[in-house]
Amino acid sequence: MTPGIGLATLVAAAVAVDLAVGDPRRIPHPVVLMGRLIGALEARLNRGAARARRLGGLATVLITVVGTFVATWLACRGLETTHPWLGLAAELWLVSTAIAIKGLGDAGRAVAAPLANGDLPAARTALGRVVGRDTQALDEAGIARGAVETVAENTSDGIVAPLLFALLGGAPLALAYKAVNTLDSMIGYRTPRHEHFGRAAARLDDAVNWLPARMTALCLCLGHRGAWQGACADAPKHASPNAGWPEAAVAYRLGVALGGASSYQGVVSQGATLGKPRETPGPDHVRRAIALMHAAWGRCFALAAGVTVAAAWLMKTGGVG
Repeated sequence: MTPGIGLATLVAAAVAVDLAVGDPRRIPHPVVLMGRLIGALEARLNRGAARARRLGGLATVLITVVGTFVATWLACRGLETTHPWLGLAAELWLVSTAIAIKGLGDAGRAVAAPLANGDLPAARTALGRVVGRDTQALDEAGIARGAVETVAENTSDGIVAPLLFALLGGAPLALAYKAVNTLDSMIGYRTPRHEHFGRAAARLDDAVNWLPARMTALCLCLGHRGAWQGACADAPKHASPNAGWPEAAVAYRLGVALGGASSYQGVVSQGATLGKPRETPGPDHVRRAIALMHAAWGRCFALAAGVTVAAAWLMKTGGVG
C-alpha cells in the first residue's frame, strides 16, 4: 500500500467498514487463527525448567508475530498481483478486523441498557462476556465501573493502537500488533503456568502499547481542565504500565472512581483507586465513556493521519533527507 495519503485513506475506509458492520460472526476472524496457533505452540513449548519455558515463550512470540506479519503481507501482495482491487479489498478488510470501534461500543451499551432498566442479572451477564472478573455479586455501581474500565482500557489497545500501527504499516503491521495483543491476553499472566512462558509476550505488549496508551489518555483529556494532571498522577499507581493511563483519564473526565477491589475466581484483588469521585458509577457513565471513546479515537486518528501524510509529502518533495 502506498504510504502517506493512500495509507491514511485506506485506514479511514477500514474505520468506516468497522463502524458499519463490525466483526460479522459468519466471517472467520484473524484473531481466532492467531489464538489457535498460540495454543498449539504453548502445548508443545510450555514445558521443562524455567529457562526452557522462557525460551519456548520467546519462540512462541517470534513465530506468532513474525508469522502473522509475513502471512498477511504475502496474502495482500499475492492478491494484488492477481488484481490491484483484490489486494486493496483484502487489506481494507484485514485492517478493519484489527480495530474494534463498533464492537466496543456495542459491548458497553449491552451493559448500560439492562442496567438502566434495573435488570442487574442481564447487566452482569453482559459484563461477564467482556471482563475476566467475577460479576455474579456486583451491584449497579460495580457493574458500571467494570463496563467503564473496559471501555477506557480498550479504547487504547482495541482502537487507537491498531489504528496507529495500520497507519505505519498497513494490514501486516496492524495484524502483527493484534498478534502481540492476543499473545498477552492468552499467556501474558503471572501465574504458575505462564510466569516464565508468558514473560516475553507480556513485556512486548507493554512496549508496543506504551505510546498508544499515553496518546489515548491525552486525547481523552482534551477539553477538561485538570484531567491530564490527574491522569499523570494516578496512572503510575496501576499495576499495568499502560492500562492505568486511559482508565485514569476517563475516571477524571467522568468524576468517578475506577480501579479498587475486584474478585477473580473467588479471590479478591486490591488495585489502586483512580480518579477523585464526585459521583457513583451508573449506566449514564457507561454511555458517557462510550462518547469519550469516540472522541478520543477520532482525535488520535486525525493527529496520526495528519503526521503520516505530512511526513510522506515532505519526503516526496525533498523536505526530508
